[in-house]
Amino acid sequence: MKNTIKVVSFILFVLTSSITAQTVNTGDLYISSGTIMSTVGAMDNKSTGNLFNDGDFYVYSHYNNDGLVSFTSGSTTGITRMRGMFGYQDISGSIPMEWYNGEFYNTKIQPAFHLSNEVSISGTSNFQKGIVDDDNYGGLLVFENTANHINVDDASHVDGYVRKNGDDAFQFPIGDKEQFRYAAISAPENATDAFTSKYFLDNSNPLYPHVDKTGIIDLIDNQEYWAVDRTKGDSPILLTLSWDEDTTPATIYAAPYDEIHIVRWDANRKLWIDEGGATNPSRKEVTSVVTPSGYGVFTLARVFGDRIVLPCNTLTVYNAISPNGDGKNEYFKIDGLNECSADNTVEIYNRWGVKVYETSNYGSNGNVFKGYSDGRVTVSRNEMLPSGTYFYILNFKYSGNNSQTIKKAGYLYLDKD
Repeated sequence: MKNTIKVVSFILFVLTSSITAQTVNTGDLYISSGTIMSTVGAMDNKSTGNLFNDGDFYVYSHYNNDGLVSFTSGSTTGITRMRGMFGYQDISGSIPMEWYNGEFYNTKIQPAFHLSNEVSISGTSNFQKGIVDDDNYGGLLVFENTANHINVDDASHVDGYVRKNGDDAFQFPIGDKEQFRYAAISAPENATDAFTSKYFLDNSNPLYPHVDKTGIIDLIDNQEYWAVDRTKGDSPILLTLSWDEDTTPATIYAAPYDEIHIVRWDANRKLWIDEGGATNPSRKEVTSVVTPSGYGVFTLARVFGDRIVLPCNTLTVYNAISPNGDGKNEYFKIDGLNECSADNTVEIYNRWGVKVYETSNYGSNGNVFKGYSDGRVTVSRNEMLPSGTYFYILNFKYSGNNSQTIKKAGYLYLDKD
């Protein structure tokens, strides 16, 4: 983005038919704040063109850029409105476009927007009506740090890949075959981090065989899957996947909900592995931690859960601690764990997906979480963590026909007052 520009406009209008005209920019075009500009015909910004939009730009046909499309530094007023009048709209060109705000509204045909270029959003993208298809056209929609979107639904989303840059939490506005099905990530550690995601309304079995799975996994979703990749950086995240009765098999999302987990295809082992998951039935979501080495293809699954015969009668996790010295809920308590398996680990993560505590053989000889940091965090080791919601993963092995690891996950509430 450019801080200052010389406001010189050179626009060439070339008639392409008796009804519409093409707008061609070969010079400097500045749409100032409070100014409305529209082009009924296709907009073509040539390689010598510099288009800065701080105002309100209506594009009723195709939009191509081979030059510079951006907004002035510090401006938050510009919006590019893709408003289809004649049919689908190409968003094309050899040089990426930078929009502050974007709007997609086209009811003529679906998918309405054929994105073969790269468009980055720094403010808000309003998906009023119309599907942005970059899957079939090779483009990419990018959300910069703090950028967001509104009005996403089955009729308005991105069919294809979406990239998120920055260190704020984000819900990817993705879908497939006119079904919106988001994946969401917690806030990464660094503003330089980037994640990319896509939803597939397809059976993953032909590409990633469901028979190849760890023994704890019972049924794998055979209707849909997600790709979630860490494009840049090394941050862990909390990954959330959603389910919907229109796409997800009932055998996956039925109660008991603690048997619904996220599973990942391990490309090295050629195997589906259990990533655990904490389920929120009211939101139809499952959340788990993804470490920097564990990205790729994900979907939902059911695990055997309580149907496995454990070497203990009960296992009870108490998900609230208040280490204030009153003798109540002073530590993270898990009843029956060592009777089930002394071969266990406990991991605790903050809301950004950063591990703040990890230990093995939990509960033995006073080895318990009392609210103090013991991991790679921004606060000093062995200092009391702030009050708030954390995420735990409990792993413990059991012996059956084959030795397997059970993974339980959930939310932990820390109140130090």
